[in-house]
Amino acid sequence: MHTHSLKQLSAMLQSKQVSASELAAHYLSRIETSNLNAFTHVDRALTLAQAAAADLRLAQGNTTALTGIPIAHKDIFVTRDWRSTAGSRMLENYVSPFNATVIELFNQAGTVTLGKLNCDEFAMGSGNENSYFGPVKNPWDLSAVPGGSSGGSAAAIAARLAPAATGTDTGGSIRQPAAFCGVTGIKPTYGSVSRFGMIAFASSLDQGGPIAQTAEDCSWLLNAMTGFDEKDSTSVQRDKEDFSRNLNQDIKGLRIGVPREFFGEGLAKDVEQAVRAALTEYEKMGAILVDISLPKTELSIPVYYIIAPAEASSNLSRFDGVRYGHRAAEYKDLNDMYRKTRTEGFGEEVKRRILTGAYVLSHGYYDAYYLQAQKIRRLIAQDFQAAFEQCDVIMGPVAPTVAWDLGDKSDDPVANYLADIFTLSTSLAGLPGMSIPCGFGQGEKNGKRPVGLQIIGNYFAEAKLLNVAHQYQQATDWHTKTPE
Repeated sequence: MHTHSLKQLSAMLQSKQVSASELAAHYLSRIETSNLNAFTHVDRALTLAQAAAADLRLAQGNTTALTGIPIAHKDIFVTRDWRSTAGSRMLENYVSPFNATVIELFNQAGTVTLGKLNCDEFAMGSGNENSYFGPVKNPWDLSAVPGGSSGGSAAAIAARLAPAATGTDTGGSIRQPAAFCGVTGIKPTYGSVSRFGMIAFASSLDQGGPIAQTAEDCSWLLNAMTGFDEKDSTSVQRDKEDFSRNLNQDIKGLRIGVPREFFGEGLAKDVEQAVRAALTEYEKMGAILVDISLPKTELSIPVYYIIAPAEASSNLSRFDGVRYGHRAAEYKDLNDMYRKTRTEGFGEEVKRRILTGAYVLSHGYYDAYYLQAQKIRRLIAQDFQAAFEQCDVIMGPVAPTVAWDLGDKSDDPVANYLADIFTLSTSLAGLPGMSIPCGFGQGEKNGKRPVGLQIIGNYFAEAKLLNVAHQYQQATDWHTKTPE
């Protein structure tokens, strides 16, 4: 059952070939025998209680397409019953009194929660090695990172521990782990998915999205999780749409922009070859490749690593040991409690970003750093708009290399930051982007590590992106391959 798509599983549930309880128990058994460290909290009793409720809905005919479908949630969305840790010691035992809007929407659809997924602490990282609960392992190669910060989500889908998962993308944290684990993930347009109940990292960048086996699966998940939320001041008020509506549309004549900046120095040859082969496949389907330029691409790293830490510094000030979360056991006074609590509660990467953010926001540096970064952010968005006058979608690699070995970059945070070079600009511009599997690296080690193709669209073009991805997945079988 674990190899089936959401469409197949939904049909089986609706026709009573399998019950929601049987399906949930099947996935729970796989999770319990897994060695990937993909989950932070699993509660069999809670899951089976939800499955029983889904079976009752199925018996009554009160269903949606996702009723009874098991799903796992990145541990950055707060949940009423499962722990919500954000991968941090600071929230190690925290249980939220309410559900995030995304969780509520999936509950309303009748999905069954399998548990919470491991992630980089407060979603800060590119390899999922920053979690207080230990790193997640890549199911294709246990010595490799799964990507971050949604590494638990991508690894769980790749290993078929869940048929669907939620993730969040601040600078590439859905697309990069999806690429490293050989699965499909999409970051929708900023504001499409409610951030209410999503533990904040960088509020102007954080965006929830789905990770699954296929583009079609992702369209079903997006149908459930998008929509206006009055509790989120950044939520965009738009009519509800069916993201699967264009899945069988012919892409003949589609103009694919290929940014020359995505294929320069630093891109591994095996990654380039896999991506070029995917572009050739699109040409066979009738698409047209257009040479374009995104000249501010290299500036996206310094811009992102000014804006994101600045917002993180502000957002994480709430974790002070007073209201909830970790508190130091011994302290002399209030200031000492703040200092010891935050020193003990945060990991090294989180501290690094808080310090960076406090610095760029401080008097005398705000204008020189933060304000200038925001101006360049606007120029990056303008580059994309100029490009979309020449093409319909943009394609290129998700990351410069395949997944690296666990521990390889732990002593060099800048090397981790450079891995996001092709995803950051999309997030800074607030555009939708996705990753689909398009091959593997080369050589004895890289040959079993997946490569992802990135597809970027204009604002609210998710249905188009999903169709473009779906057409490729109808012509190829990379998305069907599973780790041993």
